[in-house]
Amino acid sequence: MSASAGTDGFVQVRPKRVRNVAVPAAVVVFVVCGVAAVMLRRTSTGLLLTVSDQVAMVGIGAVLAGLILLSLRPRLRADENGVEVRNSIMTRRYSWSDVRGVSFPEGANCARLELPDDEYESISAIQSFDGEHAVRAMRDLRALRREIGHIDG
Repeated sequence: MSASAGTDGFVQVRPKRVRNVAVPAAVVVFVVCGVAAVMLRRTSTGLLLTVSDQVAMVGIGAVLAGLILLSLRPRLRADENGVEVRNSIMTRRYSWSDVRGVSFPEGANCARLELPDDEYESISAIQSFDGEHAVRAMRDLRALRREIGHIDG
């Protein structure tokens, strides 16, 4: 999905290019584990492998594919009430009064929310390898922040 900003004061961002890598990678891992599970019965080493070993191999492939697909989960939603950051595992919501700034440090992989006490929250939804998509998302997020009166400083 792309960054979307409307006149209603809402920004939603999801990473773009990670989808082009994660989905095929998950499929390849699952298929390789499935093929390995089928091939386990035809071993000439004398190793005794059962159906449960084959099922376990497919299960391992499913778990690994699921872990790869977690990279599709990041999302950022911002409105006049605050910012919701969903990374691969956790989702957190911050009110604008808690956000000291929105930055994309040079050399960083993703943007971040600057929080009180020198803390920050990484925004995995805005990733550097998304190029222009990430630039647009940062502009939209900063414009929303300015619009509601919490100007970056």
